[in-house]
Amino acid sequence: MLQYGESGSNEFHSAVPDDPYTYVEDIMEDWKKDNSAEDIAEIKAVYDSFFADDENTRTKILVDADACPVKEIIVRLARLRNIPVTMLFDTSHDYTDGYSEVITVDKGPDSVDFALMVLLNPGDIVITQDYGLAAIALGNDAKVINQNGLIFTNDNIDEMLLKRHLSKTVRRRGGKTKGPAKRTKADDSRFEAAFEQLLPVTE
Repeated sequence: MLQYGESGSNEFHSAVPDDPYTYVEDIMEDWKKDNSAEDIAEIKAVYDSFFADDENTRTKILVDADACPVKEIIVRLARLRNIPVTMLFDTSHDYTDGYSEVITVDKGPDSVDFALMVLLNPGDIVITQDYGLAAIALGNDAKVINQNGLIFTNDNIDEMLLKRHLSKTVRRRGGKTKGPAKRTKADDSRFEAAFEQLLPVTE
């Protein structure tokens, strides 16, 4: 995960927080306290100038791919529009489709999520069923959708995070929560229709 040390440098650390959304929010608040408004503005200017390059600002698709059932649909639609796709897996998976860039990270809780966050730029499209990752992606001005075609927005993400929190609380107390329904072709159709709405319009 991305961790800010005492020196202010960024380094990857093997530990993973229980709630990545809260963790990243805390990091950013601490970082803002330790840096003046002028410093933050200067860093942002450098960041913006770097991403002013067309190649770096080009929309890409980032897929939390470990348990993603719609990879074929993603690749098919992206290929038609020449949109780059990055599939992120942990080491328990072996995947190739002849089009996507495939990144494999060490197996561990949320390891794929943190790797995806490092690659994320504003305007990218993220496919994930993880509400915490979806919240972080939205905070970075990305477009986010899950495998069933639910488009995450700033209007519905708080409710999703609350549901996740309540489900975790029930499970920690020994209770059971309802699992996902068996996937159908209708789910794939809903995803494809919603996903196409997020894709850049090609001339």
